[in-house]
Amino acid sequence: MAFAATHIATAAAALAWMFTEWVAKGKPSVLGIASGAVAGLVAITPASGFVGPDSAVIIGVAAGVICFIASTSVKRAFGYDDSLDAFGVHCIGGIVGALLTGALVSKEISGVDSTVLTQLWGVGTTLIYGFVMSMIILKLIDMTIGLRVTADEEREGLDISLHGERIE
Repeated sequence: MAFAATHIATAAAALAWMFTEWVAKGKPSVLGIASGAVAGLVAITPASGFVGPDSAVIIGVAAGVICFIASTSVKRAFGYDDSLDAFGVHCIGGIVGALLTGALVSKEISGVDSTVLTQLWGVGTTLIYGFVMSMIILKLIDMTIGLRVTADEEREGLDISLHGERIE
């Protein structure tokens, strides 16, 4: 069932992202469909052994639509730099999947009961832990080698300035 749920959610998320992008921007993109598929994979990961095909569709559609919004509108509204949409696809997709696992868990498949409240507690704990540890790691990196390149290096391009790549 985990195999089926994973594939179903991935396909549903890719289609949901595609149709949402089509409505929002007038046409879908291959990058958008691929991003939707990744969002579906992220969202189904906590649920794959706990839900059936119908719930996998719900998780996939929710992930496709919500991650599209997070990766476009929310990113634009807050103005954060995320060229690969890692936050919009992975963080938001993970939250969607974790919460929907609690809402859609099948006792017949998994043998366990779960609640959205339990999942919310786990999501909150993970977000706080991840934020605190990331800040510590980033501060240590900033104190040792630094986090930013110079404006000149950024303008020239990091492939050239840091890695010695040349256009020939």
